[in-house]
Amino acid sequence: MIITTGNDVAMGEIVQYLGVVRGIVVRATSIGAGFIGGLKALGGGNIEEFTRICEAARQDAFNRMVQHAHELGADAIIGMRYDATEFSDTITEVLAYGTAVKLKNK
Repeated sequence: MIITTGNDVAMGEIVQYLGVVRGIVVRATSIGAGFIGGLKALGGGNIEEFTRICEAARQDAFNRMVQHAHELGADAIIGMRYDATEFSDTITEVLAYGTAVKLKNK
């Protein structure tokens, strides 16, 4: 499936807009990762424990968005974006979303 942050697809003409597709994941840091990450935050810099948690949440949200597009019979997703909302210091929602489309001759 073609997925782009742009509003068109170079490999094909959009012939139908199927609607917004999304994938939502709510993640909490584990006690271990939160503790280690908190200690590392005191020193500043990149915190690998939190980076891994964030990347896994983005990937899961992305995969759920793609699954939603497959369920609609989409050939591509355009205007793909991520959004995140913190519910607390340890709980974050990650949303991947875009517009599912059908392409000519697909």
